[in-house]
Amino acid sequence: MARRTSLREFQEGLAARLASARRNETARALLGVESGRTRWLMDLADSGEVIPLTALAPVPLTQPWFAGVANVRGSLYSVVDFSAYQGFDPTPRNADARLLLVGARHGINSALLVDRTLGLKNLGGMTAESVAGAGPAWIGESYTDADGQRWTRLRITTLLEDPAFLDVGIGSSMGE
Repeated sequence: MARRTSLREFQEGLAARLASARRNETARALLGVESGRTRWLMDLADSGEVIPLTALAPVPLTQPWFAGVANVRGSLYSVVDFSAYQGFDPTPRNADARLLLVGARHGINSALLVDRTLGLKNLGGMTAESVAGAGPAWIGESYTDADGQRWTRLRITTLLEDPAFLDVGIGSSMGE
């Protein structure tokens, strides 16, 4: 009989943990990355795969922020230096640099070159900041963590749809 009680306690505990997890769906973990002078948060579903920086083939007549093309397991990915795209210095090409294969889920072979990944972050431990000024639509809400670090949500889908992000050619314009 001791086993039945033990099993019952286990089941009750499991049911309580599952109910708690369902209630805390909004406090899910997000991927944290650093790019340029900014710390970004991305939904795991949108952030795609994270891989170490691989060799990039340069592409002539492209914007300075277009880092080139990467061959990842036989598939070509266009790579945007996210720091340079934001108007900051180019991303250092070192052992910390990572490629975020962000477009695969959306049928676009696009990757972001970032300074480094910072692991999983939970919004539950952060404080939402008030919205200051209008920026590009792909810049989401801002938060401050317990250490005083500022984080900004990156709306991957909106970034991938932004005409400025898609217009990598020099001298070309989507409106022409």
